[in-house]
Amino acid sequence: MTLPFTFRSEVVPADAQAVEQLVRATGFFNAEETAIAVELVTERLAKGPASGYWFVMAEEGAKLAGYACYGPIGGTACSHDLFWIVVDPAIQRRGLGRQLVARAEEAIRAMGGCRVYIETSTRGQYQPTRGFYDQAGYRLEAVLEDFYGPGDGKAVYVKVVG
Repeated sequence: MTLPFTFRSEVVPADAQAVEQLVRATGFFNAEETAIAVELVTERLAKGPASGYWFVMAEEGAKLAGYACYGPIGGTACSHDLFWIVVDPAIQRRGLGRQLVARAEEAIRAMGGCRVYIETSTRGQYQPTRGFYDQAGYRLEAVLEDFYGPGDGKAVYVKVVG
């Protein structure tokens, strides 16, 4: 089921607090990770496109329902990272995540991007996340054992988009 959301690519000052609340609401991210999510928003606000961070923001009414943050990988011809994709836990499994990924991929293609990379944890808590990436057409490219800490590896996914 697809819900009616409005989407925008511009970041506004209120997004810093909204992103912080949304990231915290998931229960997946620690304080340092949450601070990084907010930092990417503030970098975009301060530097615009020169920040290297691009966004797809999804709103339901006046409330931030989810977002994706992506950007080109420096030193590559056309590779991009999908840094964040976060959906309000109250509306997960209703298609918003797929819409955010599709819109980010479309924007990446429009920027001349050819590949999208996603990194996530290998902890059991992230199994639904990894399943989501599989269903979205991403291929598991590498696993770096104990990357984040003992028993917490990094899974790297890739998708050719251009």
